[in-house]
Amino acid sequence: MRKTLLSLCLISGCLGICTLAKAEIYKSVDANGHITYSNIPHKGATKLNLEPPAPAGSVDKPSRAKTATPSDFPRVDRQTQNQRDDKRKQILQDELAAEKQALEDAKKAQAEAELASAAKSNSKASPNQAKPEDKLQSDINAHEKNIQLLQKELDSLK
Repeated sequence: MRKTLLSLCLISGCLGICTLAKAEIYKSVDANGHITYSNIPHKGATKLNLEPPAPAGSVDKPSRAKTATPSDFPRVDRQTQNQRDDKRKQILQDELAAEKQALEDAKKAQAEAELASAAKSNSKASPNQAKPEDKLQSDINAHEKNIQLLQKELDSLK
């Protein structure tokens, strides 16, 4: 008798939880702008359409549906694609060489500015004033970053 009563209580409890999960929610706003949510419908309340929560442990991943390539999409033969790839690689190598040269020029300019700054150590510069060395250092940093990115791109082509 106790087992039957216990089983009945468990089943009714589970049913109660299931009905709570599917309860309708209503939202109302009073004259003062206070928002009230309830599971009991009343005059002036609007029913909210809520989706049930995702099961625990599930992760929403954006689906990447593959779309078919249209039949009229232009295609290139292998030789043409290889020529394009070679040209792209050559352009990247030229950009890398130019960036390396720009880095060397920026380093020389920074060294010259430091020498000029040391020679003018007698002059009093405002501490809030931007120094030319700061601009040159940011240029050097930019060139170094560009070189790294170009090298990474070239390495991915191999």
